Amino acid sequence: MARQRKGPDAIRVLIVDDHPVVRVGLRTMLDSEEKITVTGAAESAAEAIEEVKQQPPDVVLMDLRMPDMEGVEGIMELRRLCPDTRILVLTNYEADDYILRALQAGAMGYLLKSTPQAEIVRAVEMVHDNQRYLPERIKDRLAEIVSREELTQREIEVLRLAARGHTNKEIAQQLFISDKTARNHMASCLVKLGASDRTEAVTTAIKRGLIQLAD
Repeated sequence: MARQRKGPDAIRVLIVDDHPVVRVGLRTMLDSEEKITVTGAAESAAEAIEEVKQQPPDVVLMDLRMPDMEGVEGIMELRRLCPDTRILVLTNYEADDYILRALQAGAMGYLLKSTPQAEIVRAVEMVHDNQRYLPERIKDRLAEIVSREELTQREIEVLRLAARGHTNKEIAQQLFISDKTARNHMASCLVKLGASDRTEAVTTAIKRGLIQLAD
């Protein structure tokens, strides 16, 4: 059967998983969606990095455990190479450390491989729109994790500047740190505060008394 012709606005997805059956299944599933087109299927993080260099996708759907490079390391490298690409984790691993490290590395969503097709598609669409996607089960786990995590003094400084309307680039300049470090601090704030974006992170920090508008 001929592959469905997609419009120019279709979300370009790169699949990264070391299991051939999973790659084929995900490709077949996602290519059946009118608004999604699969641009490639890599069997390792290293291969995904080369794919992104050649043809940057909108969303990378990737596993965390692969033979050549850990998924978290892969996420950080993909974000470095292509900051506009959104990373959505799809894995069998639900341990606290995996969830926290993946989100702090820059993943916009975290799904388990038991997730139904409709929810995977919804997650792809949401992270493409720069919205974090976490199913309730993962949100509950994350809430338990972040309840034990405290913001560092540097993260509070970043939030104070964000509350004044500064961009990550401006925050980096004021704190004499790199743009990448500023982004990483903000990503960590989102995870620790359970926020989906910087506005929600600032609002939550104010409500908790961590920062004040007059800071």
